[in-house]
Amino acid sequence: MNKNTFTAVKLAKGEVNVYDFGTVKLHAYKTNDFIDNEVFIVEKSGKAVILESPCFFDNIEELTAYLNGVEVAGMLVAYHGAGAAFLPDVPKYATQNAVEYSENGGGKALITNFTNAFGAIFDNSVHQITNVIGEGKINIGGIDFVIHQTAEAFDVEIPEINAVYTHMLGHDCHSIVAGAGHADAIIAQLRDYIAKGYDLILTSHYTPEDLKDAQTKIDYLETLKGIAEKCSDAADFKAEVEKQYPNYSGGNYLDMTAGFFFA
Repeated sequence: MNKNTFTAVKLAKGEVNVYDFGTVKLHAYKTNDFIDNEVFIVEKSGKAVILESPCFFDNIEELTAYLNGVEVAGMLVAYHGAGAAFLPDVPKYATQNAVEYSENGGGKALITNFTNAFGAIFDNSVHQITNVIGEGKINIGGIDFVIHQTAEAFDVEIPEINAVYTHMLGHDCHSIVAGAGHADAIIAQLRDYIAKGYDLILTSHYTPEDLKDAQTKIDYLETLKGIAEKCSDAADFKAEVEKQYPNYSGGNYLDMTAGFFFA
């Protein structure tokens, strides 16, 4: 499946790109919200499973309306625990560490920051997990998923469409990189994706990407490490990264990365 082979559905605020795999459809909802969230709906035989949740009230209303007439069998809540006003009665699946991430860990800190930044338009209520899951295969609504636990939460492999979901990629935007060791871990993960030959890489802050994008990100991360070795402080590091990648978005993520490399 080519990442650009989809049918676009324009909504009032966001848009949905629909990828047709035959028996399975992937709906990629681009929220156009303040933090570039992306939500994915995997649909098969009239049932759907949702990966992640919108967290701004207008997006929640919009996506709920889009799903009218579709039986939602469950929701996988990994890195984005906020937005509990979205489909409150649907079963929610997550690993135990993802629950901790959203309720007490780094996810909770992000929710607090977003609440302070955006106020009442942001739904800071956290999804209550009804089904705690572990590593390995799980079937929800007749669709197979493979859960891969990560340090913070979990990634999701979707065998029927040869795709994988992870938190962040973004081949032409900065990402949060918590130092050289974290960069190496991301590189190893992306090389694994390339070796497995996934058609699509889904992330919660970008439209679906492919293996060429994964290689682009690997090259970026290697460059990032090289720049860090030559710089003496965060300001120099940020300036050099911006010089080499002048058209990249996500400047706020670069600020965080600079802080990690030069704590």
